[in-house]
Amino acid sequence: MSEQYSLQTKLLHNEHKVDQATGAVSVPIQHASTFHQFDFDTFGTYDYSRSGNPTRDALEAAIAELEGGNHGFAFASGMAAISTAFMLLSKGDHVVLTKDVYGGTFRLVTEVLTRLGIDHTFVDMTNLAEVAAAIRPNTRVLYMETPSNPTLNITDIHGVVSLAKEHECLTFLDNTFLTPALQRPLELGVDVVLHSATKFIGGHSDVVAGLAVTKDEELGKKLAFLQNSFGAILGVQDVWLVLRGLKTLHVRMEHGEKGAQQIAEWLLGVPEVKRVYYPGLKDHPGHELQKRQAEGFGAVLSFELENEEAVRRFVEHVKLPVFAVSLGAVESILSYPAKMSHAAMPKEEREARGIRDGLLRLSVGLEKPEELMADFKAAFAHVRGKVEHL
Repeated sequence: MSEQYSLQTKLLHNEHKVDQATGAVSVPIQHASTFHQFDFDTFGTYDYSRSGNPTRDALEAAIAELEGGNHGFAFASGMAAISTAFMLLSKGDHVVLTKDVYGGTFRLVTEVLTRLGIDHTFVDMTNLAEVAAAIRPNTRVLYMETPSNPTLNITDIHGVVSLAKEHECLTFLDNTFLTPALQRPLELGVDVVLHSATKFIGGHSDVVAGLAVTKDEELGKKLAFLQNSFGAILGVQDVWLVLRGLKTLHVRMEHGEKGAQQIAEWLLGVPEVKRVYYPGLKDHPGHELQKRQAEGFGAVLSFELENEEAVRRFVEHVKLPVFAVSLGAVESILSYPAKMSHAAMPKEEREARGIRDGLLRLSVGLEKPEELMADFKAAFAHVRGKVEHL
């Protein structure tokens, strides 16, 4: 597709906008698990759907174009994408990761990769000196998650990429929170971009999916080999749901970000809230850096109450958000990281990363922000032990 179009337009107008055979404006779902070969010596493009499927190809091409890459890969979940990317490593290799990484990634690195002889070091990736100090001769990957989950810390992508090139490491970046609508890490030199497409890219709480993108030809071949070898591919029905979600990604991200900014600023004045984590706030330590390396701040924020009991009272009385695992949907989702996204982390590890028992994460959906704030105001009244009439 022509490079003259904006990402907003590319979400709708790409090589798969119309089925060339029928003119259908929706990508056909090809359920075939195997494909007839018309020539004994020369097989066609497709032979077996684990290795390639035209419906999955449409999504993989779309995410590659949106991220500015050449090779896209669709997996059965975000963790399937992350796990497959880590299989680029071998026994004896070492990984440096941001310390406030998603709990599922923490579990994979600490309980699975270690059994395969792959070592790791967690660092504060907002501190490039700490990243540099953790790099060893056998370090092969610097793993970023920015903004981080759930404390919304911002990593200097260009700075980490420079360190990686100096030490001949690969860089992976989990771009789930911002998506290519707001941040395109490949343009900053990152080697592999990863997504839980379950979240903002799918956007409707109806699909579990993962994506990976690279623009390096050799890495693309290696990831294609691993995708085929491990077989954790995304099924065609789920592919179609993700493709449908992509079409509205820009407007959903735009509305969610505006709401997140409004709610974060309001929460600063709520007595029951001890801290608010959102890079769109001017006093956030990563605010200026985020403005330089991305096109927005995203639709996720976190805020901290006094303790678990305060969280319990708030959750029991809030009405609009879904209280659930996950984020990035049309409906606002309120999550409790200590028992949800980061339950895999021991308590002392969570607290060392600022994930305390009073922390709540909010993914802002498409509701009217003023009504979300009114709902929260009523719930905070119960936290104080009294009910205010709005």
